[in-house]
Amino acid sequence: MSLSPYHGHMTQPYRTALFSLLAAVLLLQGCTLSRAQIRRADAVVAATTDRQLSCHQADHCAVPSPLLEAADQALAESTPEHPVHVVTLLGDSEPALAARVNLIRAARETIDVQTYIWDQDDVGQLVLNELVQAARRGVQVRILADQLFSFDSPDVLDELAHASPNLKVRLYNPTFHKAHTPPLDFAAGILCCFMQFNQRMHNKLLLVDDSIGITGGRNYQDRYFNWDDTFDYVDRDVMIGGPAAKQMAASFALFWQHKRAVPLTHLRDVNQRILSDRAVPAWPTPHYRRPLRVAQLLQSAEDPAWLHAWLVAPTLHVGKVEYFSDLPAKTDKPDKKLALDFTRHIMRLVQGAKREVLLQTPYLVMSRRAQHIFRVLHRGDDPPRIIVSTNSLASTDAFAVYAMSYKHRKRYLTKFGFEIHELKPHAPGPAVDYELANLDADQATPPLATSSPANASRARLHLLGHSRASNRPAPLLTEGRRFGLHAKSIVVDDDLGMVGSHNFDPRSDHYNTESGVIVYDHAFADQLRTTILRDIEPQNAWVIGPRQAVVPVLTDINQAIGTVSENLPLFDLWPFRYATSYDLKPGCQPMRITNPHFHDCYTPVGDFPDVDLSPKLIITRLVTAFGVGAKGIL
Repeated sequence: MSLSPYHGHMTQPYRTALFSLLAAVLLLQGCTLSRAQIRRADAVVAATTDRQLSCHQADHCAVPSPLLEAADQALAESTPEHPVHVVTLLGDSEPALAARVNLIRAARETIDVQTYIWDQDDVGQLVLNELVQAARRGVQVRILADQLFSFDSPDVLDELAHASPNLKVRLYNPTFHKAHTPPLDFAAGILCCFMQFNQRMHNKLLLVDDSIGITGGRNYQDRYFNWDDTFDYVDRDVMIGGPAAKQMAASFALFWQHKRAVPLTHLRDVNQRILSDRAVPAWPTPHYRRPLRVAQLLQSAEDPAWLHAWLVAPTLHVGKVEYFSDLPAKTDKPDKKLALDFTRHIMRLVQGAKREVLLQTPYLVMSRRAQHIFRVLHRGDDPPRIIVSTNSLASTDAFAVYAMSYKHRKRYLTKFGFEIHELKPHAPGPAVDYELANLDADQATPPLATSSPANASRARLHLLGHSRASNRPAPLLTEGRRFGLHAKSIVVDDDLGMVGSHNFDPRSDHYNTESGVIVYDHAFADQLRTTILRDIEPQNAWVIGPRQAVVPVLTDINQAIGTVSENLPLFDLWPFRYATSYDLKPGCQPMRITNPHFHDCYTPVGDFPDVDLSPKLIITRLVTAFGVGAKGIL
């Protein structure tokens, strides 16, 4: 007897479950708040919020900041014909977090924050508390977060609603007008409103006084700043001061005013929580899991010598910088070209490459337009070199997306000319940044030996030496800290660099709204290129290359069958693939897969190195076989 509800007559349990889910969908769709309920909650918040300021100075007690001062100077020197920008690449996680804290404390007038994820771990609490304190000294603070993965607790949002009259919070595209999405709501959202539910705001931005902003890949969660004990991201931001900040302000205003940006009192569960309060919720003192590490970070964020070494000295003075963002209308009408501003601009930049495209993305799943561009580039008389840094199955936390990348390996190598490097889960390079972000975190004062980037270079060598013993192949499910790639960047011809939130995949092209900056400067492009190339060094990444032909005729037959299977529209069952992962042999120098001596210097390590036979690997195989139809939304 089949368990399928579509075999013969639907069984009673399936019929009951489906009817219950449909009833829940209809109920949830109709449960919007009345204007009277919203006005009542607004009145309660207005009457119970403490309006007392912690500062009465004209500058709202802003702390001096060399970062904000440099941005103000760049704005003062800029003209429409000759813009001036200060640009700082934020690769290391500790400076990226310290820069945020420093700018929040330096804000005199406004702070605008836009993000996809906001967790309540140490990083999430730290930044949120800094914003609350800024609002309480008189700064106008606005937070816009995508609802699905941010502020999951109505209690926290109730506290934020009462924290300060200068703090405004909105959630973007809330499911069924609620802040919290339990499993039933999640399923109902997919069932009834799949398109709207699937469209998310993926932008990341922190903007201070409309003068300086930080944008890139990082969300507000421990793992984006190397504060997670088990799994952390290799990520990247860029800090921009100058006229491009005005573009950031205009983009934020469009999202803030959009109909999908919903105030807290308009959310059903938060509204109910506010109206049911018996006492005014006080803003709580943060409870950090690692308080001394937080204290060390806060000390660095106000230490002039540390700030100069890590954030001022590496800053570049450049001319042309552009901030691009998809319009919020992209989520309403994803087929409208005007809404795809950022996506289209990235495509044009890649299309114009002459010598080299260096692409770093966590999800190597190309949209149709991207495939066309790379195919045309590769067919040229003198095609540019295309170097790709991405995740392995052992390093990614999105195994279903990886399955789609795995499916099309042959196409990427032969039709597009990609040179693919996949991050190792225990790569020593990211491990060094983790150690630097957590070095002596049990002490209040950071040691002098790592108080500058120059000294940190020596620390890197020391730490790499100590980490080699633990950098041996390990299955995905074994204990131990892992690293996954989350950075999204492009360098084109060493003339320009892009850092943003765009993953260069169908979801980023058609569903999510994305943002980022493009810096037209050789020195910046060189900086960005160097950081990406570090991530693909042999100790940090495997190389994807064609299998060596052992029995020529059988190999040709296998590859022919594999090609047919890969291009089937519904399934891909052939288990023997054209390409596999390779590790550099000791004593050899890195080389391209087109080098005739490649197989002499590289050892094949399997399609999924460092991964045990586990449910995740089995599902990866299944998604490769049957998941082609879901490529656009994974």
